[in-house]
Amino acid sequence: MTTKPTGRVLAVLELLQSHPQMPGAELARRVEVDQRTVRRYIAHLVELGVPVEAQRGRDGGYRLRPGHKLPPMMFTADEAMALAIGLRAARELGLNGILPAISSTQAKLERVMPAACAKRIGDVNEVVALDLAQPSGPGARSELLALSAAARAQQRVRLGYRSRDETETAREVDVYGLGFRGGAWYAVGHCHLRHDLRSFRLDRVLSVEALPASFGRPADFDVLAYLANAIATLPRSHAIEALLDTDLASAQRAVRPEIGVLAQVKGGVRLLAQADDLAAMARELGRLPFGFKILKPMALRRALAAHGQALITSAALQNR
Repeated sequence: MTTKPTGRVLAVLELLQSHPQMPGAELARRVEVDQRTVRRYIAHLVELGVPVEAQRGRDGGYRLRPGHKLPPMMFTADEAMALAIGLRAARELGLNGILPAISSTQAKLERVMPAACAKRIGDVNEVVALDLAQPSGPGARSELLALSAAARAQQRVRLGYRSRDETETAREVDVYGLGFRGGAWYAVGHCHLRHDLRSFRLDRVLSVEALPASFGRPADFDVLAYLANAIATLPRSHAIEALLDTDLASAQRAVRPEIGVLAQVKGGVRLLAQADDLAAMARELGRLPFGFKILKPMALRRALAAHGQALITSAALQNR
């Protein structure tokens, strides 16, 4: 522990940021001073505008309370690493409306980051790739904030919404949650117009209006699982059915959820899927580590044969 008073004051601040509440005796032990000195350090932090409050009683102590501005934050090297990677991921999630805030936060972090920590983050950024597809539509910051607030408060909203075919409707929706899948943000909830669960792409939301009505969110509702199934079963140009020569657990490990719906049947695992691009589906099937039989459509069999022939030709060229 540092012997300089300023360093000990900052150590007290770091401890308060890391714990919901700390007894004075524990703070004194951690900082290696007496409790009277701890009280002096707390008073100094309060003078600097850090919102520290004392809790009286046997279980009392000190804690940070929410203030009008954030107090100075202190991070360990691992916490700084986590924050830097999180900021990088946020930049790639398509929330264009908060890019200036992300950039300013990164700049603040880089200005005060120790050289060794900065090198660690640089090493990670150089060799680690994040598979976060960019959304096709514009950022949806205001819609994300409004709908996440409504979901948390379990408050019904009225959405102005434009569907894939450009039809505009007004929907009253109980939003259960939001998720990022397949390069886009979605809100998922009960649509009172369709009387069923529906997902709504945020870049197609035209307006959000909070309504004076509440709802109960289903316990343990899995937004991403719903989205994976909804995307997999969305009607497309070709309905696909295949029989996979494996068990259900192995199929679930090999087949991405958004590709299709799996079910254990006699003789293997049935895959039901929808696709616009049969060549792309042939490539997906071709990488599976087990055998399979295409039941329909015949056009997918031809696409798979063409894919196989292209691989044979490429291998022959490599061996010349």
